[in-house]
Amino acid sequence: MRIAVLGLGIIGSAWASNLIADGHEVRCWNRTVRKFPNYFASIQDAVAGAQAVFIVVADPPAVQAILDQIQSQLGAGMQVIQSSTVSAQWTLRFAVLVQQTGAAYLEAPFTGSKLAAAQRQTVYYLGGDAEVIEIARPILEPISSALMHIGPLGSASTLKLAMNMNVAGVAQSLCESLAFCRAAGISDEVYFGALARNASRSGIADLKEPKLRQHDYGAQFSLKHMAKDLRLALETADELAVSLEQIGHLKAIYDRGIAAGWSEDDFIGLIRMFEKKREG
Repeated sequence: MRIAVLGLGIIGSAWASNLIADGHEVRCWNRTVRKFPNYFASIQDAVAGAQAVFIVVADPPAVQAILDQIQSQLGAGMQVIQSSTVSAQWTLRFAVLVQQTGAAYLEAPFTGSKLAAAQRQTVYYLGGDAEVIEIARPILEPISSALMHIGPLGSASTLKLAMNMNVAGVAQSLCESLAFCRAAGISDEVYFGALARNASRSGIADLKEPKLRQHDYGAQFSLKHMAKDLRLALETADELAVSLEQIGHLKAIYDRGIAAGWSEDDFIGLIRMFEKKREG
């Protein structure tokens, strides 16, 4: 198939590479010029004639900017697969913009890190009509481990924010409990050995253990992007009249981490906040 991949960040570049390996005609574009196979300098040229258009960028304004540029290129027989993490409110807004061109719109946020994307282990949360999902299935199944149809448009974005709320909360407890043990002289070997046999062991702990042990804060998922997701969750909670007290407190911690200059680092790098506090 002819596929445009708009956004060559950590995840988009991995998907594009796998789609190319699968034999698709992939046209790649990024806001800042990238050296990448089949790269197009013009976003309009990348999208023209494509059967599927992936959008995987940072936030709602970035998605809006892309749609503003490609709307004239969209039409019947095309499908936009929007995988950036946004809220339900933004999803519904973007869907209207796409559908009025005659193109189909699939809400497709996902879970899985850089490694998962490279290893075709992405899990997609899909929102929209089942017929639209079936059109995308031949593209998505080979680069993922699961396709989950969550419900109507907007539901997948809400679930994605809920999952990231869980991830951020578990990671925060991991950082604070590890810093607590380090301050008491308990080694990382002992800490993670105990955690492996504890009911609180998690996928996040397994994923981030090597980074924490090595003090490696290179981004698998950046602090600024998780902070954005927490902000969107809080905005959505206001619309739903739901109180997210813990998330509100956690968002303030993320804002402090960004102020410290760590926005491009992995969100697990927040552990430095607690270590620096002790040192001070």
